[in-house]
Amino acid sequence: MDVFAHVEGLIRTALESMKADGELPAGIDFASVEAEAPRDKGHGDVATNAALVLAKKAKMKPRDIAEKLKERIEANDEIEKAEVAGPGFLNLTFQPEFWQALVLSILGSGPDYGRANLGGGAKMNVEYVSANPTGPMHVGHCRGAVFGDALARLLEFAGYDVTREYYINDAGGQIDVLVRSAFLRYQEALGVEIGEIPEGLYPGDYLKPVGAALAEQYGEALVQLDEAGWMPIVRAKAIEMMMVMIREDLAALNINHDVFFSEASLQANGRDRIREAIDALREKGLIYQGVLPRPKGHDDGDWEEREQTLFRSTEFGDDVDRAIAKSDGSYTYFAGDIGYHYDKLLRGFTHLINVFGADHIGYIKRMWSAVAALSDGKADFDIKVCQMVRLFRAGEPVRMSKRAGTFVTLREVVDEVGRDPVRFMMLYRKNDASLDFDFAKVTEQSKDNPVFYVQYAHARASSVFRNAVEAFEGLDTSLEALRAADLSKLKDAGEIELIRLLAGYPRLVEGAARAHEPHRLAFYLYEVASALHTQWARGNDSPQLRFIAQGDEGLTIARLAMISATRQVISSGLDLLGVEAPDTMR
Repeated sequence: MDVFAHVEGLIRTALESMKADGELPAGIDFASVEAEAPRDKGHGDVATNAALVLAKKAKMKPRDIAEKLKERIEANDEIEKAEVAGPGFLNLTFQPEFWQALVLSILGSGPDYGRANLGGGAKMNVEYVSANPTGPMHVGHCRGAVFGDALARLLEFAGYDVTREYYINDAGGQIDVLVRSAFLRYQEALGVEIGEIPEGLYPGDYLKPVGAALAEQYGEALVQLDEAGWMPIVRAKAIEMMMVMIREDLAALNINHDVFFSEASLQANGRDRIREAIDALREKGLIYQGVLPRPKGHDDGDWEEREQTLFRSTEFGDDVDRAIAKSDGSYTYFAGDIGYHYDKLLRGFTHLINVFGADHIGYIKRMWSAVAALSDGKADFDIKVCQMVRLFRAGEPVRMSKRAGTFVTLREVVDEVGRDPVRFMMLYRKNDASLDFDFAKVTEQSKDNPVFYVQYAHARASSVFRNAVEAFEGLDTSLEALRAADLSKLKDAGEIELIRLLAGYPRLVEGAARAHEPHRLAFYLYEVASALHTQWARGNDSPQLRFIAQGDEGLTIARLAMISATRQVISSGLDLLGVEAPDTMR
């Protein structure tokens, strides 16, 4: 049960009653009425803005509406008290029985507790990572990969039909550099002394296996060919082996895409999706021949005015119109992205999310403009930016990877600290804020390490069940037994506070899904873990509060039901983050 949706239902019922009795105008609607947790816990369990948002429509003072609403709400058996506060907020406090019954609701829902139907089964395309296939994944890719995967999991849980997509940038200049670098390693595999890697080529050792594979398959045949002959052969092998490596790197983080879309396929097998997209924009009167203004700060001596094919992106909020074809007729990089997103729309996606790195911030407005133009404003398109990750070890910056040559690889980070710390910590900060990742801190076993603290809460909850069976011989801890527990025994303020936190999970999931912010889950799980650990510690000081009540099997079962509900929520939240929920920890 979503407590806040439940309260909104109670409020709207009371408001309808007020309208029927002439206390509110007949034509007034209550769509803007909401319930939320008050910022100050001393102000009750739930607060509503009903009186404030209805005052102008009703031509009444907010407090007058709030006082009348208070009378109606207080008649409900679930409500312990209702108080009017400030300019017209109404704060509600539930009876303890309400929270006790919520434990049964969580246990009854099981893994589906918190699941929403926000998406209604709508198709959602989440494109993330999309790194150039020119080498292994580096730590900069890691954050976007984890963020995109967690967001996809969250959106599925919220009712969307999600497709996880990776756009393979297998066309363009960076691929030519890859191919020439791989050909150099091929020569090296044949025994040629290549010396220092030339400036402009990729120096990492990761291309040595590509060279070796080419040497084994073709022997010296490729060196007999001119560049036009060996280029396509080396290109195919290099991209193939780079994508195998990238998939393996992502798999180490438990990330798997549904679709790997090739940029080169936009213009293959007799089709030209880029041309189709440009023609669609031209039919809308959004393509023209023109000259772009000189970019700000551009060296005058370097500037050359030339006519290009331009897209009227300024009609959709962009700063300047954008070139889609150069003066020689070749497509720009942006034109390829237009064609790719046109393909997404043709595949029936009405909801699109792209996860960008910090170096692509300047690309956002033009992409919004393109999708808005191609979809006639009907597509829901969001771009999330993941800021940089800085690596430290005990406070000292981590040096570059020997294998990659210029950066620290994703695989090196995962191999050193494990998948779970990497995933959780990449989400324990909002995506658009920079993140410092310290190898030492993410592996220490303390409250200051969020992933340990949350996983330990789940393991601790599991240990309570094992200890309870030892304390009470033959104790039945099955789901049926827990659901039959006398939950009226859960009266302590700490127990009620823990249940209140669990009650917020459905609304938390929905809010995080709406905002496309999976980091909210990580913060929430830390709060739930803290409440569980705090209650455990209180039991150490006050034996009557211990989860296993010596000599009182009924109270123990009631508390086990509460702990089971807590464990269920932590497990669910960790699963959405792609993190394991362990039953034991070393």
